[in-house]
Amino acid sequence: MDLKELQELYKDDRFATGAGCKIVEANEEKTVCEMEITDALLNARGGVMGGAIFTLADFAFAVASNYSGVPSVTVECNIRYFSATKGNKLTAVCKADKEGNTLGHYTVKITDNLGKTIADYTAIAFHINKN
Repeated sequence: MDLKELQELYKDDRFATGAGCKIVEANEEKTVCEMEITDALLNARGGVMGGAIFTLADFAFAVASNYSGVPSVTVECNIRYFSATKGNKLTAVCKADKEGNTLGHYTVKITDNLGKTIADYTAIAFHINKN
C-alpha cells in the first residue's frame, strides 16, 4: 500500500487525526507519523499532554501493525516519558521488533523537532486471521 492509500485509509481515524496525527512515511521497515503541537494539546502547565504523546505513538503503531493488510489489535502497550518538549512538532517512528504468525512486537520512539527523545512506547499486536 502506498502512502496516499494509507493516508486515505486512516483519515477516518477521527481521534488521532483530530489531534493532528499525520502519516508521513510507511513501508515494511518503519512507519513515521508526525503531530504539530497546538494549544489544544497542552495541559494546564503549558506542556504537551501525555495523552497527546500517547495518541501519536499509538497511531504510528496502528499503521505499522496493520500495514500488511492483516487486521491487528493491541494486546498490550506501555509508554515511558523521558522529557518535556520545547519544540513545536513531535515525530513517532515505529519499527517491528519481531513478527510472528499471531503476535507482533513493536517499538515506537517519539522525538521532537529539536532532536530530543520525548518518550518510547512498546506494544504487542494480535494479528487476526494471519496464516
